[in-house]
Amino acid sequence: MSNLGIPADYGRLRGLPRHAEATKLVSLGPNADGRDIRVTPEAAVAWGQLRAAAAVAGITLVAVSGFRSIARQAEIIQAKLDRGDKMDAILQVMAAPGFSEHHTGRAIDITVPGEMPLVEEFTLTPAFAWLEAHAAEFGFRLSYPRDNPYGIAYEPWHWYFIGPA
Repeated sequence: MSNLGIPADYGRLRGLPRHAEATKLVSLGPNADGRDIRVTPEAAVAWGQLRAAAAVAGITLVAVSGFRSIARQAEIIQAKLDRGDKMDAILQVMAAPGFSEHHTGRAIDITVPGEMPLVEEFTLTPAFAWLEAHAAEFGFRLSYPRDNPYGIAYEPWHWYFIGPA
């Protein structure tokens, strides 16, 4: 991380745990950009159940992303630095390499058809209201609510599989 300029005490200061990369992943299929979305087998089963229950309620949930390697996280940060973004601003919208829940294969970024993905306006959709009411029943939680203690921007699209309640 030091080659990116991320402080050595980043995790301690933010209260974020280190996350190891998942080693066993399954495909959920491609996202809108054609990239394969992969998650752990347990998260895939829970995602399927969550989507099916949402569909019964008339809600269509779409996965945008899942597993992301530590190396890929570093590449994304480097690209942001190369375009002139400041590290403080970058670390407000994403976790440092080694600290992202995406490394675990248990995080899924969610959107709905016809909506711009990864935007706060997702909170205005019936899908978000449904997720708030029902995601925990399937083992998912909203990781970065408004004013979260980690210093990461509100991400209403980012849901993390913690297992059955």
